Amino acid sequence: MDFGLVLQTDPPASAVVGLMRRAERNGFRYGWTFDSAVLWQEPFVIYSRILEHTDRLIVGPMVTNPGTRTWEVTASTFATLNEMYGNRTVCGIGRGDSAMRVAGRKPNALARLGEAIDVIRDLAEGREAEVGGQRLRLPWVRDGRLPVWMAAYGPKALELAGQKADGFILQLADPFLTEWMIKAVRTAASDAGRDPASVTICVAAPAYVSDDLTHARDQCRWFGGMVGNHVADLVARYGDHSGLVPEALTAYIKQRQGYDYSHHGRAGNPDTAFVPDEIVDRFCLLGPVEAHIEKLRALRGLGVDQFALYDMHDAREETIDAYGAEVIPALTS
Repeated sequence: MDFGLVLQTDPPASAVVGLMRRAERNGFRYGWTFDSAVLWQEPFVIYSRILEHTDRLIVGPMVTNPGTRTWEVTASTFATLNEMYGNRTVCGIGRGDSAMRVAGRKPNALARLGEAIDVIRDLAEGREAEVGGQRLRLPWVRDGRLPVWMAAYGPKALELAGQKADGFILQLADPFLTEWMIKAVRTAASDAGRDPASVTICVAAPAYVSDDLTHARDQCRWFGGMVGNHVADLVARYGDHSGLVPEALTAYIKQRQGYDYSHHGRAGNPDTAFVPDEIVDRFCLLGPVEAHIEKLRALRGLGVDQFALYDMHDAREETIDAYGAEVIPALTS
């Protein structure tokens, strides 16, 4: 199992770079960041510094979207970083939540997302692609490689991930829901004539190593609110009891009142009081080291290839170090 670290690009950027360097020293192979240009600093600028100050870390957004950047610019940015640092990027992409809504736009349609996945990958790897009716190619790309991993929750999005993406990003760590969603992605891949095992499975969730579960839950409760934004979209589209989305995912948002993106992804988010302890425990990894190892082994048994650790709480360095000292060795030995 691989491990990734997920951060927001809060200033100073040097702190983000420092945490990514710490992660690499502790055995993490991926460095991810949020991508929302209004709420945080520009991640691709910071990726260049991370890549310069690490040796093997693979970096990318968790996640970008096809609406806030033109596709040829996204592809060229990845291809430039790859030319400079040797194919050490990955493109996490989704419909867009905070980046789109903060700018007053709706998340992108799945059809647009599916088209963007193909175009960005083709351009970044040196192939010709059509953008807005115009055939384009980046003539300077040589031996470029850009895996594109798609974030998804709902049935149609899971199907698209299986059809087109190199990897699937699931932003929660509940084994029951993970098993259900991996099955949907792999079935879609098989139906599309792809090898289901070729789709990398990445589970992303907060982790907090502590014996004080009350404090750990409070530090990670924001995550249930973030996931709740996507779940609310699913309920609006499919209904509460459609059978297309597990009730284990949708039931908890009934008390959700609204959401202020100025607190997005942050401990102490006042808009996430509706998230019960049960959901925090199911979606996140909390408790002593042994509890993390046990849950990660269960996820690995379901086919998860990478755990990406959201590190937005008051114990960032301690969590990275605990994973490096005990958790990662237990899952990679």
